[in-house]
Amino acid sequence: MVVVPWLLLPVSVVISQLAAGQTWRDRAVTLTLSGVAALWVYFGHTRVSEEHRKRTVRNVVYFAGLLGLFMALMSRDVVFLLFTITGFFHAYSLKPWPFGVAGVFGTSVTLNTLTMGFPDATPASIGAYVGVIGIQTAAIGAGIVFGEKAMQQHREREAMVAKLEAALEENAGLHAQLLTQAREAGVLDERQRMAREIHDTLAQGLTGIITQLQAAQRLWDGSGPARPHVTQALSLAKDSLAEARRSVQALRPGELEGARLPDALGDLAKRWAAGSDTDLHFDVTGDPLPLSPAIDVALFRVAQEALTNVSKHARAARVGLTLSYLGDVVLLDVRDDGIGANGAKTGGFGLNSMKQRIRSVGGTLEIESAPGEGTAISASVPAITVAPQ
Repeated sequence: MVVVPWLLLPVSVVISQLAAGQTWRDRAVTLTLSGVAALWVYFGHTRVSEEHRKRTVRNVVYFAGLLGLFMALMSRDVVFLLFTITGFFHAYSLKPWPFGVAGVFGTSVTLNTLTMGFPDATPASIGAYVGVIGIQTAAIGAGIVFGEKAMQQHREREAMVAKLEAALEENAGLHAQLLTQAREAGVLDERQRMAREIHDTLAQGLTGIITQLQAAQRLWDGSGPARPHVTQALSLAKDSLAEARRSVQALRPGELEGARLPDALGDLAKRWAAGSDTDLHFDVTGDPLPLSPAIDVALFRVAQEALTNVSKHARAARVGLTLSYLGDVVLLDVRDDGIGANGAKTGGFGLNSMKQRIRSVGGTLEIESAPGEGTAISASVPAITVAPQ
């Protein structure tokens, strides 16, 4: 479509200029019309971007001017029928397809009329004239129709491919979420199994040892050299039992057994406020979601640790505890107006433990604190939900 006019127009001009029996004026007029045709094609088609070639009105105006130039040039010399063939190619630029077929018809009428002349008033002459134009228009116009249909199907395929790619990306995200949930469920099941094992074996065994040692103490006569060792063994067994029970509790907070996270945090806030002179305000924003148990545990432990730090270090008058459900993210904020801390004092074991907990469920923990300006702890985790039970 771009190259054909620049091949056919120069050939037509050269043949026309070499023809005998012309005056210099005839040649000048033909060259002038050829120059106008070259400029029209250059600025109306060759230099036009693909985006502008899709504009119907602009294309119709261009093609109408091109037909006029075909007529003018063929009126000067029939050899310009070579250049007129350009119309069959540029008709493909006319959208929708009825405009393209009309362009082919106009080109065919121009070419055949100026080549053969108008038909005589006889059935044979009219039939030949109409037949040539009809066959030419049908053959080339069919290419335009099928070409546009093919382009439409191509665009539909591209749209379908884009939708499939979007669906694949969404499926990849869902797959990653399912893997996360499966991993977290596996971790939680393992923790619960360990808790049961510790409770049913180690804790029960230590309880039996303590019972036997206490019975031995009651039945012991005198204060022989072995009695202090029995007393020491009893003390160690009690300490070990207490540690085992703390381990069981650490694997799953009792406050979350049978309770949702907002309720568990509310109970935690009430107990903490009851044992402290600090004013505590607890708030829940957004619509609560049934989160993955691992996320519930992580957020609860962060709130627990943060409030413990306030009690130990902050000397605060007010504390705010906020749980926010923000669609695909859940935020937990603990803010106090205490003495604050510098950067060197915000890397203790408790804070590092909070960071590790939040990081283990795919979240982030931010700590802002400065001397005299209080402390703000903000945990952000993905809102990975589970089906409510």
